[in-house]
Amino acid sequence: MTTVTLGLTALIGLLVGSFLNVVILRLPVQIHHGWTVQCRTWLSQQDDSEDATETPPSIVFPASHCPSCKHELKPWHNIPVLSYIFLRGACAFCQVRISPRYPSIEMLTSVTTALVAYKLGLGIQGITAILLCWCLIALTFIDYDHQILPDEITLPLLWGGLLLNLFGIFVPIHEAVIGAISGYMSLWLVYQGFRLLTGKEGMGFGDFKLLAAAGAWLGWQVLPLIILLSATTGSIIGISSIVLKRTSRSQPIPFGPFIATGTVIALLWGNEIVTAYLSTL
Repeated sequence: MTTVTLGLTALIGLLVGSFLNVVILRLPVQIHHGWTVQCRTWLSQQDDSEDATETPPSIVFPASHCPSCKHELKPWHNIPVLSYIFLRGACAFCQVRISPRYPSIEMLTSVTTALVAYKLGLGIQGITAILLCWCLIALTFIDYDHQILPDEITLPLLWGGLLLNLFGIFVPIHEAVIGAISGYMSLWLVYQGFRLLTGKEGMGFGDFKLLAAAGAWLGWQVLPLIILLSATTGSIIGISSIVLKRTSRSQPIPFGPFIATGTVIALLWGNEIVTAYLSTL
């Protein structure tokens, strides 16, 4: 892969990262609004308040605007990373500070896109792997913010992985099917066991679907690696947060970001990690 191609790939990643910021911000709002409408319909309740009747923005419309002053942003205000630097991290209209998370997600998407392209190329496997990583980035931050993993993303990922592997893009189809079943059932069994022992729910059903999607894409063989990476990373971060008193023991920690991180690592370096481990035995 030439330097120019890699640079263009990174640039596309920046642009997609800007779009993912919108998805991360707006999709949960749409989901919660839909849940509210469905619950009120089921309960036959009427709520004429503005919050209940106002339809939330879609992913595409209206155009991006400042959440503080509501001014619609100009195209040059939406240039990934550069606009944040030129505007010195503040709104051009009201000067309210803009969270550095927005350019961070753009940079993360750019680096991940370029890394996957460099590792897997820009054939069908590389391009679809990039799409997978984009979805995982969106899921990571949605789960971090709201502790939900939307079916609108996880289920298409699951079926998309199975569809791709009908043609053996990543693994043979039988390995993908077993991976999807094993991914879902492994966390479901942990969930049921934890609930029986403690009477509490240790994780959400979105985690089951996300790991099932990982198995559908990469096959059942990588699931132990993904689970090990996810559990190790989650334990380190969770214990560190409790020790540093950033979270309490009773505060739930979203597990989706760790599954997503483990999936990306397994996608890019799974074979190398397994080979290195087996060589030590």
